Amino acid sequence: MLYFHHKGIVQNLIHNLKYKNHQEVGSLLGKWYAKDLENISQIQTVSEIIPVPLHKKRLEERGYNQVTTFCEALSKELEIPYNPNLLYRSRYSKTQTKKDKENRKDIANSLFDVNFTEADQNKHFLLVDDVMTSGATLESCAKALLKIPNSKVSVVTIAYTLS
Repeated sequence: MLYFHHKGIVQNLIHNLKYKNHQEVGSLLGKWYAKDLENISQIQTVSEIIPVPLHKKRLEERGYNQVTTFCEALSKELEIPYNPNLLYRSRYSKTQTKKDKENRKDIANSLFDVNFTEADQNKHFLLVDDVMTSGATLESCAKALLKIPNSKVSVVTIAYTLS
């Protein structure tokens, strides 16, 4: 949706959403982005919106998952169910914001898993995160979701960066 660069307005938005509990940023961006997404044919086949989860310990520390309001706004605007319980973070890790690409990939590879039933099979999941940097977190989440038989995964992020 947006390009994230150091000391830019997008960094300020994400920082306020992620660390200062300005959840209205996620809601606003979700409503805004849904208008673009509704014109993409692949969105019509999405069964559920899945957030990249925080570990329980990180959730307790922060008090919220920064992508929740973004996902909820997408869910409401696109009329696609939001499911924050299917995918979970199985291990706690320190923040990856200061790690290089290779270290992010090593850490992300075993962090996520799914708790699914037969009802979750044959679904198209829209995986949502705040910022895509190396793609390691999203790749790890997608691999976990793809353990579900006949599943398909698409990805949306609020922002991306090349750093």
